[in-house]
Amino acid sequence: MIGFIGGGNMAEALIKGLISKGHRDIIFYEPSDVRVRHLMNEYGVGFVGSNIEVVKRCDTIILAVKPQIMHEVLNEIKDDISPNKIVVSIAAGIRIAYIKGILSTEKIIRVMPNTPAMFQEGMSVISITEAVSEEETNGVLRIFESVGKVVIMDESMMDAVTAVSGSGPGFLAYIVESMINAAERLGFSKDDASLLTIQTFIGTAKILQSGMKPDRLREMVTSPKGTTYAGLNVLKERGIDDIILSTFIAARNRAEELGSINN
Repeated sequence: MIGFIGGGNMAEALIKGLISKGHRDIIFYEPSDVRVRHLMNEYGVGFVGSNIEVVKRCDTIILAVKPQIMHEVLNEIKDDISPNKIVVSIAAGIRIAYIKGILSTEKIIRVMPNTPAMFQEGMSVISITEAVSEEETNGVLRIFESVGKVVIMDESMMDAVTAVSGSGPGFLAYIVESMINAAERLGFSKDDASLLTIQTFIGTAKILQSGMKPDRLREMVTSPKGTTYAGLNVLKERGIDDIILSTFIAARNRAEELGSINN
């Protein structure tokens, strides 16, 4: 039995993914009546009356709560967490050592998923304690594979992961927004500018997903002294590589700061 403490967007994405793979043994607790009705009506999952009941009934507990209330939740459930239970945290910035310091289990897994998980196209990075067995690890991997790609990394990389794949959808959305605005300034309507830009992103992503390297695709599109060449020169002159690196560094540093506050 898999239990969710929290029923927000990421919990919903995981519930949706699990159900799509045929998994039905799911329960959750969520204080919002609106979210409770939505999850029960949309997915038919079981609602229970408290976080403690989730813990008592489940072997795998997914902590899908905001970092700001993690301390409160951990202290609420700590007396009912036995050493054989697997605790999975998807709260940004909350370190494994912090959770271990409150709960009486060594079987803790920290995961950084991202927003595209809501459409089963997520990127999740997992850090695992030594106490988690290979079989248990595979079980948790299957949960997150139901919403996209998964990779295991050392927890020391989590702040960088947060910058690249966690915040990445926001950065890409901003770039898309800028391209749409620029296209409008070239004379396109808002609808046409959006269609041209978004479909170009989708198509490019599918080509790259097929295995083609980004530099190879760029070379294919770029004719000598052609239009792409002219535009790429502007990106290079304006320092696009440095801008992206600085963006990631700023996000990583902020993740480190938030981690220190929350731990």
